[in-house]
Parts: sequence; C-alpha cells; structure tokens
Amino acid sequence: MSKLYILGGRQRNPGFKEPGPLDEWSLYEAALIVELDTETLRLRTCVEYQSPPQVLAGSKPSAHFHGGVLIGKSLYTCTKTEVMCYALPEFSRVCYLSLPCFNDLHHVTVSSDGNLLVANTGLEMVLKLTPQGKILAAWNVLGGDAWETFSRDVDYRKVASTKPHKSHPNFVFELDGEIWVTRFHQRDAVSLNGSHRRMDLAGEFPHDGLIVGDLIYFTAVDGKIVIVSRTTLRVQEVVDLRAIQDGDGVKLPAWCRGILPLDERKVWVGFSRIRKTKFQENVRWVKRTLGEGTLAKPTHIALFDISQSTCLQEIELESYGINAVYGIFAGDREHNAYSSVPQNSAFNPLPYYGVNGEIDTGVKLR
Repeated sequence: MSKLYILGGRQRNPGFKEPGPLDEWSLYEAALIVELDTETLRLRTCVEYQSPPQVLAGSKPSAHFHGGVLIGKSLYTCTKTEVMCYALPEFSRVCYLSLPCFNDLHHVTVSSDGNLLVANTGLEMVLKLTPQGKILAAWNVLGGDAWETFSRDVDYRKVASTKPHKSHPNFVFELDGEIWVTRFHQRDAVSLNGSHRRMDLAGEFPHDGLIVGDLIYFTAVDGKIVIVSRTTLRVQEVVDLRAIQDGDGVKLPAWCRGILPLDERKVWVGFSRIRKTKFQENVRWVKRTLGEGTLAKPTHIALFDISQSTCLQEIELESYGINAVYGIFAGDREHNAYSSVPQNSAFNPLPYYGVNGEIDTGVKLR
C-alpha cells in the first residue's frame, strides 16, 4: 500500500497574532484531508474546509477534521460541530448534518442498521441519529440521563468549550450488536446497551481505534497502542511506541491519534506536535508526559513493525502544512478491509442535509 488519506488540520498562519498561548479551540485555521503517496512522498490536498459561521463559536474558531470511517468509497468524518461524507476518489461532499446539540464532536461511524453513531464529546454523550438528523438515542457515557446536565434548548455549536470534562468520550464503535465508546478519563471502553460490559485499557488514555478481525487496536495519546481481544475484552498487548522511536533527547509528540493496521505486524500511526494552550489541564499533562529538557518531534506519521519493535518509515507532515493528525485511512484499496463498521452493516450513502437537518435542495448528489 502506498497511498494514505490523512485527516487533520493546519495551524493558524504566522500572521495571526495573539499575546500568549491560544485557546485550544482556536489553534487551527483549516480542516484538511490529504492523499499522501508514502513511496514518492507526493501529497495532494483533497479537501480544505472551514465551517460556515452559523455552526461556529467565537471570532477565531478552530477548524480541523476529527475521526471517522471509510466504507468502500464513502469517507465519513466530522468537525467539532458537523458530520459529513465525501465520495471518493473525487471527494465530492454528498452528505452534511449539523445539529444544535453538537459540541466538540470527536468521531462518527455508521451502525449496522444504517444510522449514524456520533461521539458528542462536549456533551459527554453518544448520539444515534437517522440520516435526516433525528435523534434516536442519546447515552450519557457515565450513565444516567443524557440531558440531566445539558439543555435541549441551547445551541451548543455556539459554545466554544464545555471543559473540564468528566469523561471525554473519543471513539464509538459497534461490537457484536452492542454500541461501545472509549472514555478518556476513565481509561476504558464501555458498552452503552445496558450489559455493563467494560474494557479496562491498562491505565492508558485512549483516543481512537479500529477493529481488525479478532482484535481491537486503540491509540493511547501518550504514544502507545493498546490491543484488545474482541472475544475476551481483555488487553492482549500494550506497545510503547516511544520506546521504539525516541532518541537523542527528542520524544514523540504526546498526542498520538490516528491508526491504520496493514496486517498483524505493520501499523501506521499518527503523531501531532503538542501546541501551547491556555487550558491548564493540558499544560500539566504535557509537562508530566514530556518532562523537562526534551524536544517534541514535529507532526508526522510512522509505520511500525510491532512484532520486531522497529520503526520502518517516518514521514514529517508540517512541511506540507499539516499540523494535527486525527485519522489515517487506506487510499488505494478498492475495498477498505479494516473498519469499525460491522460487515453486515445496512450502509447506504446518505443524502445531503442542511445545518439543522433540513434538506438542502441547492446541492445535487452525484
């Protein structure tokens, strides 16, 4: 495999001036999807995107794509307040959805019945939506009433941040008929269907993942891969990528996000350089992770042979204008073999909807 699709964002240009560190929700100026040839190192920008003002908060909102799923030739992704789908390889946008309850979305996927599952991180919940934007279910990832803390009458797209979070759900997936989600602060993944089943992720802070056969691969944000058996729901292995790649006082960036296993041995992983932020929880966490006297590597992706504990390839991305990585997908497979969507998914391409769920008749499907 030589072509990859990388989802992320570009930081604000040097002309953007503001005293001191930026708010973390103002760091990035454009959401990006790029196609990268890992052999020639040629890069093609497929999508450069900025959300419309009606779904943004503040005067300097951040723009970047979060996690999603690739099903055949349909790539689903999300910004902080929007869900959308692009038809590949032309990258025409064929569906769009934004609801007032969306805040800091981190991941979207398609359920086995053809509906959408969304990690609505800012409201500490997972949503199940019809393609038309009707909410079928809302789960508080800590249990209890999903709307006990948040109001149904508030447009949370206009709220810059709801932090600090008690859970911070990141990645939602379906496993044997149950809907699961990772919880950052609880360092686990839990079923939302009432079974009370839980995956203890060995004390690691999860971000995103992928189901590959009998295994589930999770990224841990400080530079690790947690591999879980889908049969036993127990951790089989924790791979410390820092021990493989660190050297000469230069450490991996702490934000490890985006994963694509090629087989049982080789895995692509994304790393984003830590940026200065006003949010003190992040500042403390970064200092604890990196330590003093170390330099973080620039944003990059790396191919690891986890069976041999070696780094096979490393591609720096900042020179291409990519400063944050949130997703990595196979770019040259006719059928995307690895997905968080069950094989019996009732997936169908979704129609195009407007910012509040209304059909936007000004956009034609291809």
